[in-house]
Amino acid sequence: MLNVEIKRPRIEDIKELNSFFRIVIADTFIKEGLGEKLNDINDEVKVKEKYIESDFESNGEKRYFLIALDGNKIIGSIEYGPASDLICNCTNNSYKELMEVGTVFVRPDYQRNGVGNLLLNSMYFTLRSKGIEEFCLDSGYKSAQKIWRKKFGDPDYLLKDYWDEGYDHMIWRIKISDLLLG
Repeated sequence: MLNVEIKRPRIEDIKELNSFFRIVIADTFIKEGLGEKLNDINDEVKVKEKYIESDFESNGEKRYFLIALDGNKIIGSIEYGPASDLICNCTNNSYKELMEVGTVFVRPDYQRNGVGNLLLNSMYFTLRSKGIEEFCLDSGYKSAQKIWRKKFGDPDYLLKDYWDEGYDHMIWRIKISDLLLG
């Protein structure tokens, strides 16, 4: 049984977090059959590095991360911030005012142990405590899309072959009250 702690990252965690992002993103690309797309992997890592910097620079006002730890080892992450340009463009700006939950990552060797669910539940309570009642979430990864479909149902937007033939993009709009009891 894992003993997972969910907490806010500290500035001292930034180097390990950036390494964590690279591990998870590279693993995801490989599992998706896209491991040769090194530029895309690097671009995705840089975006996540900028997101964590934004969290620290704004003290959680622009981006807000939570991390999962097993002892001192970072094993998961989740964040929220303004809806991405991709989401805004693909929804004709109808999601522009929503917060987006993203960077829901779990180390490959810790996946399928409930770490992602712990992070999500912590984020739901965090959002609600800040008066945020709904959010959006998107994914272009087939493996993640299966998880999100199981958890949230069919996406509100299905962008067929968005990334390439057979690589769709999906966007969900989620009410926190639908997820939490009471």
